[in-house]
Amino acid sequence: MQRHLISAADLTRDDAVLILDTAEEMARVADRPIKKLPTLRGRTVVNLFFEDSTRTRISFEAAEKRLSADVINFTAKGSSVSKGESLKDTAQTLEAMGVDAVVIRHGASGAPYRLATSGWIDAAVINAGDGTHQHPTQALLDAFTMRRRLVGRDAGIGQDLSGKRITIVGDVLHSRVARSNVDLLHTLGAEVTLVAPPTLVPVGVESWPCEISYDLDSTLSKSDAVMMLRVQRERMNAAFFPTEREYSRRYGLDGDRMARMPEHAIVMHPGPMVRGMEITAEVADSDRCTVVEQVANGVSIRMAVLYLLLGGNEPAVTHTRPPVSHHQPSNERAAHTISADEEK
Repeated sequence: MQRHLISAADLTRDDAVLILDTAEEMARVADRPIKKLPTLRGRTVVNLFFEDSTRTRISFEAAEKRLSADVINFTAKGSSVSKGESLKDTAQTLEAMGVDAVVIRHGASGAPYRLATSGWIDAAVINAGDGTHQHPTQALLDAFTMRRRLVGRDAGIGQDLSGKRITIVGDVLHSRVARSNVDLLHTLGAEVTLVAPPTLVPVGVESWPCEISYDLDSTLSKSDAVMMLRVQRERMNAAFFPTEREYSRRYGLDGDRMARMPEHAIVMHPGPMVRGMEITAEVADSDRCTVVEQVANGVSIRMAVLYLLLGGNEPAVTHTRPPVSHHQPSNERAAHTISADEEK
C-alpha cells in the first residue's frame, strides 16, 4: 500500500476514477454557504514550495482549509534554504514539528520521490510539480474537467475517458503537465496526440503511449479537447524556434483554428496563459475555454486527494488493491462525511 502521490503513472484506472468520483462529492461543498468539512481536523499539512506558484499553491491551501487541516506555508525565498539549507535538513525540521502531509513543488525532477522514500520524514508526500517530470494533481483536475464537459457531471460518475481524443500542443519538452496528462489520460482510455515543433519534442517520446504530430491544423477537426501549453522560457537555454511570431503562426490557437474544432470540443490551458503567444484573447475568453473551471476543479481534486490519503480508510494510490467493488465504501464515506457535516 502506498501513501504518497508522486506520479500520475502510479495511478491505476480504478485509482483515478475513485479520485475523480470523490472530487465530485467534494465539489458539492463549494456550492454551500459554509465551505468546510471536519475531515482533517487536527491534521497538519505543509505546503513546501521551492518554486514560484500562484494557482497550485492557493488551490492546495484552499483545499486543506476546507477540510479543516492546520496549514503551514513554506516558501524557499526568505527561508533558511536561501542560506544553503538542504532538502534533507528542511524535511527533518518539518518532521520534528509533527506534520502529517507535505505538498512539495521543487525545481529538481525527482525531489518529491526522494522526500517520500528517503526516510527523512514520516508523512504523506504529494507532488505539486517537480522540474520537467510530473504534476499529477494538474493531470487529475484536467481529466476531471474533461469528464464533466465531455461526459457530464452525473453521467460521468464511475466513468473514464475511453474513446475521447485529446490533443496537447506546445512546449512538451519542458512540460511536466504534458507528461502527467499523457500518463493519466492513457490510463483512463483516452487517445492522446502531442503536437509541437520538432525541437520541443522530448528524446524518447516514441515510447510514450501517444501519437506525435508536427501539424496542428491536421489534428483539430478530430479533437474532443485541445490543451495549449505555455512556452517555458525560464527553462530554455537555447533557441528552440526562430521567433515568437513564427511559433504563434504555426502552433498558436486563434479563432479561425478554434472554428475548425468539433462543436462540442473544449480548449484547455494549465496556466499561466501568455495571450498572443500560444492562445489569443478571443479563444481564452470564449465559452469553450475551461481555464477558470480548471482552477475551481483543482480545489475539488486536491480535496479528494488529501481526503483519500489522510482521511479515508483506504489510500488513493495502491498497487495491491482489492476488487473494484470494494472502492464504493470510500465514496460512501466521502458522501457520509459531507452529509454529517451538513446536519451540523
